[in-house]
Amino acid sequence: HMKNYAEMVINLMKKEKLFAPQGGPIIMAQIENEYNNVQLAYREDGKKYIKWAAEMATGLYNEVPWIMCKQKDAPPQVINTCNGRHCGDTFTGPNGPNKPSLWTENWTAQYRTFGDPPSQRAAEDIAFSVARFFAKNGTLTNYYMYHGGTNFGRTGSSFVTTRYYDEAPLDEFGLKREPKWSHLRDLHRALRLSRRALLWGTPTVQKVSEDLEITVYEKPGSDCAAFLTNNHTKNPATIKFRGQEYYLPEKSVSILPDCKTVVYNTQTVVAQHNSRNFIASEKAKNLKWEMYQEKVPTINDLPIKNREPLELYSLTKDTSDYAWYSTSINFNRHDLPMRPDILPVMQIASMGHALSAFVNGEFVGFGHGNNIEKSFVFQKPVILKPGANDITILAETIGFPNSGAYMEKRFAGPRGITLQGLMAGTLDITLNNWGHKVGISGEQEEIFTEEGVKKVKWTPVTGPPPGAVTWYKTTFDAPEGNNPVAINMEKMQKGMMWVNGKSLGRYWSSFLSPLGQPTQSEYHIPRAFLKPKDNLLVIFEETGGHPENIVIQTVNRDTICSMISEYRPPNVKSFERSGGKFNSIVEDLKQGAQLACPESNQVIKKIEFASYGDPDGACGNFYNGNCTSPNSLKVAEKHCLGKNTCAIPVEREAFDELSKDPCPNAFKTLAVQAKCGLP
Repeated sequence: HMKNYAEMVINLMKKEKLFAPQGGPIIMAQIENEYNNVQLAYREDGKKYIKWAAEMATGLYNEVPWIMCKQKDAPPQVINTCNGRHCGDTFTGPNGPNKPSLWTENWTAQYRTFGDPPSQRAAEDIAFSVARFFAKNGTLTNYYMYHGGTNFGRTGSSFVTTRYYDEAPLDEFGLKREPKWSHLRDLHRALRLSRRALLWGTPTVQKVSEDLEITVYEKPGSDCAAFLTNNHTKNPATIKFRGQEYYLPEKSVSILPDCKTVVYNTQTVVAQHNSRNFIASEKAKNLKWEMYQEKVPTINDLPIKNREPLELYSLTKDTSDYAWYSTSINFNRHDLPMRPDILPVMQIASMGHALSAFVNGEFVGFGHGNNIEKSFVFQKPVILKPGANDITILAETIGFPNSGAYMEKRFAGPRGITLQGLMAGTLDITLNNWGHKVGISGEQEEIFTEEGVKKVKWTPVTGPPPGAVTWYKTTFDAPEGNNPVAINMEKMQKGMMWVNGKSLGRYWSSFLSPLGQPTQSEYHIPRAFLKPKDNLLVIFEETGGHPENIVIQTVNRDTICSMISEYRPPNVKSFERSGGKFNSIVEDLKQGAQLACPESNQVIKKIEFASYGDPDGACGNFYNGNCTSPNSLKVAEKHCLGKNTCAIPVEREAFDELSKDPCPNAFKTLAVQAKCGLP
């Protein structure tokens, strides 16, 4: 099966002439991914498989290099590569003399699963690791991810959020996340300025101390580039190189494309910062909601019968997140607790991932696992009655497994169901005969489409929402402007969303991170999904939420910032390499704090924060330290208000007379936050 698949892909690429030897853009191909992580589980078969996969791939097409990521024992005909955060220091290197050093996944943050706190990685840390990698003879770094994205529909894997790698240099909406985007751009400019020495020079490494290191690439008589490294995570240092002293902040690399001039330091961000804003749309507000309640079925309504509950993955076969399970049991009044203050308890041992439970059509509660421990035990008191009682479960998967050995042996769904606290003790109803049905009726009728929405009777939402397994619909006009569009689902619980029949994916606002916040509140609505007017929005809510609080938003990064210290290398844009020579292309290498609105038709309308002294924080959350010039705001406004771009000098005399400097002996930093908008 794998060979058939690989052969189909390779033949398609060849047919379309997409490989580099055919004049196309594909310069490498990959077979397998991080198989080392699971190889030991298969013992000798794992080794045989890797050898087979390499021979199979190169046998199909061998005109471009083949790679295997994180495969230390990659066969001779394929290149082993590194995936991770710090391959410059953790990669043991290629496992053969003719293999280059490749970093195939440089993780710009980490994908999140529902219930996770934010995943972040500083631009400085990424830049440090990339500079270290190229200082150590690295050939290629590839960012994973460079552009965040959206897991539309049911494409998110096990517990993975609908928003994917939003902390990438380009976020989920395609907006530049600053300073990550520009700091990495500047890093690659510095590396390109060093390219002649990196390509043709001979590397030498000088260990100055335990933490300090000098790496030089030099071709005698012509090109020279140097990397000065301080590996200490807390202390800055000064390093002497070719008769000159260079200041190195903690955990940083300085790049000198001519072995003299520092054009870039990984820890010193001269690039602009920004902060993302979600703004309620004026055109898409005052939503009028209607609802349709999904019928909670009984065993007689469900077509697939089995003595015990069927395993969920093999039942749904990836056609739906949902499956109904139901059984019926008779009690006489002597079976039930006599005291009204004591209720029986229903316990469901589930192999994952989530479930909603109902007794006699009434919602009892919701339970779920998490990415680390999918299985869970659901326990809730229930009201049982003399006569027939219908026990119904809506079992749910949240994506399929994405890694690990023996994935075919992963299971989900209810495994054991008991009723505790009856007069005769605990009753196990696991083998009580169960009915099953894959999917929910609204899903099968496609009531989220223009045609399907007419198949059921919708009623206006008045008063408190009705609760579990409820469909909601409304229409809205496309929001104003051209900015990306999102929907805020913070006041809902868990379910699925559709716009004009296209699935926006799963939402899960009730699963809070350890910080007490939903892992994801805003969900992307691509403008390509929208019409100018009357867009159909349909929500399936599993457990009960407040649709009246759903908000359609536009997304921008119009809050821009700069945080620049008075001791910093000049911007790498100040230099060029022309005709084999390295030159400065601006006269004043100290241009100060530079700000630029994201759109050419915008201007800086307001300076929201300015402090020259020892400010702290991040863009959107700056605050004053112990020292700040009283003229900070005035100087920033003078240089920037009403302009599309501006530069504020980071010089003491620009802010205070020498005699009035509030902290003359302090190391100074300028932090500015501005708001852009249309003039």
